[in-house]
Amino acid sequence: MGVTDRVGVLVAPLCERVGVELLDVDYEGGVIRVTIDHTDGVSMDAVAALTRELSRALDHEDPVKGRYTLEVSSPGLERPLRRPGHFVRALGSTVVVKTLPGIDGDRRVQGTLEAADEVGITVRTTEDDVRVLRHDEIQKARTVFEWTSGSDATRDSSDRQAIHESEVGR
Repeated sequence: MGVTDRVGVLVAPLCERVGVELLDVDYEGGVIRVTIDHTDGVSMDAVAALTRELSRALDHEDPVKGRYTLEVSSPGLERPLRRPGHFVRALGSTVVVKTLPGIDGDRRVQGTLEAADEVGITVRTTEDDVRVLRHDEIQKARTVFEWTSGSDATRDSSDRQAIHESEVGR
């Protein structure tokens, strides 16, 4: 059993106790990353409570040899998709997928996630183009946050310049 599996076994019941859902456990470069979620968003109190409980459990069980850093966080706006359940939850969302080398077609696929199950996913890249991938063909995937017309990212440069000038004049 690897580090992520050992930590996952420890953190799953703690997440349930704190009232959050465990999305992922990752261990890379001496950092244990625990990603949690909640339908109403993840509060800082939940992150702090889980961090305290998990830190105690890790100290007691010692599933990682040597030094490590523990990070507990929410997935953010652009959520990583690693497990079949992550993809199912993202149905209808815009996603970007990077395939493993050697898989037919473009390595980067972006479009609407139309289907997902235990075997793989279907991404509509254009009106006439659909890409079907098995989970074992996917290197990385994540949702894509799309800015709306009311966001700062869509303001044209003249709007930004006017805002900047009004702020400088204060």
